[in-house]
Amino acid sequence: MTSSKGLEGVVATQSAISSIIDDTLTYVGYDIDDLAVNASFEEVIYLLWHQRLPKADELAELKQQLADNMAVPQAVLDHFKTYDIKNVHPMAALRTAVSMLGLFDEEAEVMNPEANYNKAIKIQAKISTLVTAFGRIRNGQEPVAPKTDLSFAANFLYMLSGELPEAIEEEAFNKALVLHADHELNASTFTARVAVATLSDVYSGVTAAIGALKGPLHGGANEQVMKMLTEIGSVDNVEKVITEKLANKEKIMGFGHRVYRKGDPRAKHLRDMSQKLTKIRGEEKWYEMSVKIDEIVTGQKNLPPNVDFYSASVYHSLNIEHDLFTPIFAVSRTSGWLAHILEQYADNRLIRPRADYIGPGMQTYVPVEER
Repeated sequence: MTSSKGLEGVVATQSAISSIIDDTLTYVGYDIDDLAVNASFEEVIYLLWHQRLPKADELAELKQQLADNMAVPQAVLDHFKTYDIKNVHPMAALRTAVSMLGLFDEEAEVMNPEANYNKAIKIQAKISTLVTAFGRIRNGQEPVAPKTDLSFAANFLYMLSGELPEAIEEEAFNKALVLHADHELNASTFTARVAVATLSDVYSGVTAAIGALKGPLHGGANEQVMKMLTEIGSVDNVEKVITEKLANKEKIMGFGHRVYRKGDPRAKHLRDMSQKLTKIRGEEKWYEMSVKIDEIVTGQKNLPPNVDFYSASVYHSLNIEHDLFTPIFAVSRTSGWLAHILEQYADNRLIRPRADYIGPGMQTYVPVEER
């Protein structure tokens, strides 16, 4: 056997959901550039789950199913109020809340295709309600009920702020959801597939995926990007700070990618939205700082930005608290996790790799008195 640290270069399964070939990301054969410009997030959900774009009536039905299932059990919302808010990261709260949802679903342990699809609808619908409710409850506000006539993207922003979003805000958030929806066998998606390959339930699979996404080397990077921008403070400070970080071999969050070599194709779409939103807000400095950092890191290290880098200033411009950036990633990526979970169930085999043992050779037990 040969080992590969981090499973780099290892092909673990076959999938019809998404692909990364020659630095091109596709969902079921549709280029991400095409979808980012033209598709609604609801269309992308359907595409990932059914391997085709929906017809008008199918899209309407999915939207209605999501709207009908957005409400969250009061007991789950009340549970948020018991937390030590100052010490609870929203991803930890989300991880627990999604697990709790399974306790209120009478189909949670039913393992047939119809029941699993129903669970996918419920989880996808409720996850944005969980994130926005937690965001409000910890600030002493009551959760805002969703509106059935809003898009998924608009509903999230409405439930978070209590105000209807502007068209440009809805466009930006929809684009972000589309871009983050799936990404082949990333760490959290692989975690979800490993969990359900044991024939564990859908809620367990999504909960496990959230745990993996929580890490700063995966979903937590965009939060760290905004922290860096805030610490730098102004465009005038960028060159000095970033040059020092590079000289000290510090990791610059939001750059480089295990799979992409020429650059993350998703980044340019969020760069454009960052430019538009920061200008509208009168806070162009966040975009200008990001561009300057991009120029320095890409120029000196040949490490282009990934999707996390410009999403930070986009979410900030939408008045979203920084530690909610990763939960937003989860709201979108849930669509991909669920697609992979359903695909895993459809042709399952227990995922059980081997390890290349590097410990001591054969040893003989010695009684404790003689050690």
